[in-house]
Amino acid sequence: MARSLVVKVTCGAEDAERCNQGFTVAAAAAAAGAEVSLWLTGQAAWFGVPGRAEEFRLDLATPLDQLVAAVLTSGSITVCSQCAARRGIVEADLREGVRIAGAAVFAEQVLGDGVQALVY
Repeated sequence: MARSLVVKVTCGAEDAERCNQGFTVAAAAAAAGAEVSLWLTGQAAWFGVPGRAEEFRLDLATPLDQLVAAVLTSGSITVCSQCAARRGIVEADLREGVRIAGAAVFAEQVLGDGVQALVY
């Protein structure tokens, strides 16, 4: 059984390199066969909405929408419930395959056996 990786991205375009790094690690881990759960918090919550990842630009980086697609092929993407609420984002606003959940679900995931958690 592959190890599980939970990646929390806490920033958006205002800290583009750190943001992109979190998505890159999540996508690379998914490609390597890990069970990946990517959490979008703070300004990263916007990347759960269609079109937002496509607008993100960072020189010499894989486009964010491609990284999102790579994670969704075998993993999950979750938008923080409080972060979504503060931004007026509801389930109907999200791209296909993305959900909203809260801290209890995040805590359950990161406390699982054999889980590695990273925060960007």
